[in-house]
Amino acid sequence: MSRDSFSTEVLIIGCGIAGGTAALRLAEAGLAVTVITKAPDAHESNTFYAQGGIIYRGLDDSPAQLAEDVSRAGAYHNQAGSVNLLAQAGPKLVEEILLDRIGVPFDRHADGRLSLAREGGHSLPRIIHAADATGQAIARALLEAVSSHPKITLLTDHLAVDLLLSSAAGKRCAGALLLDRSRGRLVTVLAKATVLATGGLGQIYLRTTNPAGARGDGLAMAARAGARLADLEYVQFHPTAFYHPEAAPFLISEAVRGAGARLVNRDGRPFMQKYDRTWLDLAPRDVVARSIQQEMAEQGASNVYLDLASYVARDEILGHFPTILEHCRQYGLDITRDLVPVTPAAHYACGGVAVDGWGQTSLAQLYAVGEVACTGVHGANRLASTSLLEGLVWGNQAAWHITERAGLLTEAKPDQIQRWGRPEKRAADLARLERPSRRVKQVMWDQVGLVRTTTGLSRAYHELSQLRKEVERLYLASAPTESLVGLRNLVQVARLISAAALANEQSLGCHHRLPDGPRGQVRPGVREVPLSLPVGW
Repeated sequence: MSRDSFSTEVLIIGCGIAGGTAALRLAEAGLAVTVITKAPDAHESNTFYAQGGIIYRGLDDSPAQLAEDVSRAGAYHNQAGSVNLLAQAGPKLVEEILLDRIGVPFDRHADGRLSLAREGGHSLPRIIHAADATGQAIARALLEAVSSHPKITLLTDHLAVDLLLSSAAGKRCAGALLLDRSRGRLVTVLAKATVLATGGLGQIYLRTTNPAGARGDGLAMAARAGARLADLEYVQFHPTAFYHPEAAPFLISEAVRGAGARLVNRDGRPFMQKYDRTWLDLAPRDVVARSIQQEMAEQGASNVYLDLASYVARDEILGHFPTILEHCRQYGLDITRDLVPVTPAAHYACGGVAVDGWGQTSLAQLYAVGEVACTGVHGANRLASTSLLEGLVWGNQAAWHITERAGLLTEAKPDQIQRWGRPEKRAADLARLERPSRRVKQVMWDQVGLVRTTTGLSRAYHELSQLRKEVERLYLASAPTESLVGLRNLVQVARLISAAALANEQSLGCHHRLPDGPRGQVRPGVREVPLSLPVGW
C-alpha cells in the first residue's frame, strides 16, 4: 500500500471544541498546525451533537459553588486541582474565546443578557445555550475561525490509524500514521507535538447518544502506544434518550428537565421522588438513569416518559427545544401535547488517557484533550454541561504548554512502522467484520452497562479478549481500511473498559456493581461520600 509523508509542528487529531480551541490558540501563537478529522465534513464531532449548553456564570454564583456541584455529582472521586482549574478558568475562557473571539450566538433576553438554564446536579442556573443545538453553534463558529487561519491546515477524510513512536532519545510520540480515505493511501505525519482530541466511545454500546464515529479511536491508539489510562470503568449513561423500536437513540437534553419537565411512568405519574427526594428529576445523571431502569423493571416496561406538556409552557417549548420538537414530529409525537418515550443510553466516558493540568500524557510529546482524556474533573460521574467546558479549558491549556515549550520540541525519527499482509486478502475477510462489531455492542450493553456483577464482567472480559485476538489477526493480515481500523479500536476499548470495571469492586457513581446471584433491586440513590470539597492543588 503506497504512502505519502509530511511534517508539521503540531498535529491535532480531532476537530471538536477541544481540538479546535487548541488549534486556534496554537496558530495565534505562530505555530504551524495540522488538524485532521476522519469525517468528510469537519463539523462532524461529539461537540456538534451537544444540545444543552456550556457552563458560564450564574447569579450569586462562584467558582467554589461550581466546584462543589462538580464534585458532588462526581461522588467526590474528582481531582480537586482539576476541578478548581475548570471552575476558575472556565467561565473566563467562555467569555474570551466563545463570546468575544468567535462570537457564538448564545440565546439572550430582550435586554441583551445571556439566558441562563439549570440542569441536573446544578444548584442554580448557570448554563448558556443556543436553543437545543448549542454544540452546532459552537462547532460552526469555531470551525470558521480554524479553517480561515493561515497557520492551520485542515484535512478531512483522514483517519488516524496509530501513533508513531520514537525510541531514539527516550520513548516519545513522533506523530501519527493516517489513512487518506478518499484516495486509499497511508500518510505518515511527523510532528513535534501530537494532540489527541478524538472524542468519545459510546458506539461500543448497543444504545448510545454518540455519533457513528465515537468508538474510542484515540483511547485505543494511546493504549497501544503505552500511555497511562485512568478511570475507564466510569462510563456515564444519559437518562433520557428518545426511545422508538425503529429509531436510533436521540438525546433529549437535560435542559428539558431543567425547564421543568418531569419523568413519568407509563401511568403518567412522576416517580423521581421515590429515589431522590431532594433533587427529584434534576438529580445527578447516574442516579436518574438507574432510577429509570428500576422503574422500567418494576412495571415491565420498555421505557418511561418525559412530560413537557404538563409542566412547561408551549411558547417555551417551541422557542427553546426546536431540534427535539422536530425529531419527535418525525415519529408522530408533538411534545407540546404528547409524552416523550425515553430510556438511558451510553453517553460519556468520564475516564480516558490520563493527563495533567496541561493535557500532557505519560508519553512525551503526546497531549490529550476533551472526552478522550481523563483530567480528573468528572470523577465517577460527569455533571451536566461540563464536557464542553472541559474541552475548552484543556484545549487552551495544552496549546499554552506546547507554545511555551516550542523551542524545546524536536522532530523525531519514528521506529519501524507496521507492515500489513497483502491487500487482496481484504475482500474475503472483511465480510466477517459485522458480526464481531454487533457482538461487542451486545456484550457491553448486557454485562458492562448501567449495573454490573462480577460474573457478568468476567464473562465480558474473556469474550472480548477472544474477539480481540481474532480481530488483531485479521488486522495484521489485511491492508487497513476504515471498517477494519474501527473494529480493532472498538474491540480494544471495550476490553479495556471491561477489565477496569472488573478490577474495581467499589460501587461508585456510574460504575454500579451488584452482588452476584439474583439481580435484585437497582440502588439508584447517592452513595455516602465526604460532605466537603478538598481545596488546594
